[in-house]
Amino acid sequence: MNISSVPSHRLGESLVRVLDKNGNPVADKELVLNQKSHEFLFGSGAFAFLEFEGMKADPDRLEKWLAMFNYGTLPFYWGRYEPEEGHPHYDQLMTAAKKLRANNVTPKGHPLCWHTVCADWLMKYPDEIIMDKQLERINREVTAFKGVIDFWDVINEVVIMPIFDKYDNAVTRLCKRYGQVGLVKEVFAAARAANPEGTFLINDFNVSPKYEKLIEDCLEAGVEFSAIGIQSHQHQGYWGTEKLYDVLKRFGRFGLPIHFTENTLVSGSLIPEYIEDLNDWQVEEWPTTPEGEERQAREWEEMYKILFADPNVKAVTGWDFADGAWLGAPSGLVTKDNRIKPAYTKLHNLIKGEWWTEGEVIRTNSDGIVNIKGAKGTYEIEGCQGVITLGDKPSEVTVTL
Repeated sequence: MNISSVPSHRLGESLVRVLDKNGNPVADKELVLNQKSHEFLFGSGAFAFLEFEGMKADPDRLEKWLAMFNYGTLPFYWGRYEPEEGHPHYDQLMTAAKKLRANNVTPKGHPLCWHTVCADWLMKYPDEIIMDKQLERINREVTAFKGVIDFWDVINEVVIMPIFDKYDNAVTRLCKRYGQVGLVKEVFAAARAANPEGTFLINDFNVSPKYEKLIEDCLEAGVEFSAIGIQSHQHQGYWGTEKLYDVLKRFGRFGLPIHFTENTLVSGSLIPEYIEDLNDWQVEEWPTTPEGEERQAREWEEMYKILFADPNVKAVTGWDFADGAWLGAPSGLVTKDNRIKPAYTKLHNLIKGEWWTEGEVIRTNSDGIVNIKGAKGTYEIEGCQGVITLGDKPSEVTVTL
């Protein structure tokens, strides 16, 4: 680890006492320190962990994914999760979530309430029944996955929700009927009632003052957000430092954790500026290019460093791990055939390089004590029993050789 490259607020320290099996101090001994996890949530879409109808996950792709990330987003789009009322794809999502957990990855469910990819079968019901079913859906998922998935995007893209007119849907109806704040308050109350210890986010791509006003109004109404979710699908070009710092300042004023929940940078041509809705960009092929891959790597590295340096940011999730996902874009860190792109290497060098401790030689003093400093997370000393956690406050830990 390069301590100087880690922002001070990301560092923790611990005074570690090393004892032998008889309880005596292990004095003046060289030992090896290895980091086991980051406290910061470095994430990616984890859709590749799903297995549906005989389709198996790609082991090579999963290996590359797990070598980088400790946070994965799983899809709970209502229309796909429960295409037929009363028959959700519970088993497939639970299997994927448990697989992530088994690999020390924190899974997140996305989303519990959204007007897009909504369940069409809801449309046969009046608004009051739709609301009941929406709240029941939240209670069902949050309760059923409690202890496996405790992070949720509760509601998605509320800013545009009441004026969304691409097609009629049940959730836009709810938003018009009960209002933005009224709907947000109801869905968050349902999520918290189902899992009081859960982490629950509001999430939006609209980072204009409209989103700030919505958050203000919700907070005044007593809504408890665990974190503010920010999307940055940059298919039309990198935001750049000025916009990143502006967004961080404006949403940082709420004093809440910020999660950059969905982030996309492409390694091919950009969507033209005149396209207002990215979903309208439909092309047969969207290839990655060598020049685009170098650009994508530079942009990802800069963005990661800026977000990691901001104390309010607690999580960053790249949306597409592999090319060819949403919109068919070359937006992944690996290509369709799992070739590692320069952006993967850049980020890996940060997450598991500059900001990571591996094989660091440490030495106890005459009392068997060694002071450890590094990125917040968990650590182990080779040959010793006991986990060392570096957090917000200095700790004192005893391990046994």
